[in-house]
Parts: sequence; structure tokens; C-alpha cells
Amino acid sequence: MAKLTVEIVTPERRILSVQADEVVVPGAEGLFGVRPRHTAYLALMQPGPLTVREGGSSQVFFVAGGFAEVSSDKVLVLADQAEPVGTIDVAAAEARLVEAQKRLAALAEADARYEVEMATVRRESARIAASGRR
Repeated sequence: MAKLTVEIVTPERRILSVQADEVVVPGAEGLFGVRPRHTAYLALMQPGPLTVREGGSSQVFFVAGGFAEVSSDKVLVLADQAEPVGTIDVAAAEARLVEAQKRLAALAEADARYEVEMATVRRESARIAASGRR
């Protein structure tokens, strides 16, 4: 059976490079799956869990957004941030979420910093959810 080459790369380093049967990606319009011989395309990702399936096992990573480039037998994930869900520091993510919510509450929607804080709230909420704690 054909396999996918899956690579997850952040600006800092390569997180993963494996052969897999399927990848489920948090696309901007929702989750989408990729299997070998998939149609080529480029997708915007939203913060959320990215699942790599090989046989009967799965590896789950949190990605903070970025792009997924899909070709026939390769998925290249260019993530803003990525980490295995098992390594998520939930307490730190919750603290970042609370702080961003406080800053957001003090801003008007017209303020240029409003969207930055909203992005932090979305990212940290998705990180906590990906950890399985919400």
C-alpha cells in the first residue's frame, strides 16, 4: 500500500518526518484528511490538533496555524508553532489565555492590538482543547 511522507516544520526546527497512511489537518474551513495519491493543493491551517495515522496508531500534534502543502504522496506542514499534544503545558496555556482575555477586555475592537489578542485567545483555547483538558 502507498504511504504519505509527512513533515511538520516550524521556523525553529523540523518536528516530524515520517511515512504514514493518513493525516488529518485542522484547515481554516475545518478538518480535512489526506491519504496517498491525494490531489495537490495548498491549505491555510487554523490552530488545532493535527493527527498522523500509521497502521493502528496515531500521533497527535498541536499546530498553531500555518500552511499545509499537499502533493500526491507528501504532506508538508509549515506550522507557526507545533508540539506533540502530550508535551503541552496546560497550566502555562491557561495562564496565557487568561492574560490575553484580560488584555482583550480592555481594548476596543478598533484598536490594532485587538486582533493580536483575539488570535492569542483562539490559539491558547485550541492548545488547551488539543491537550484533552477541555
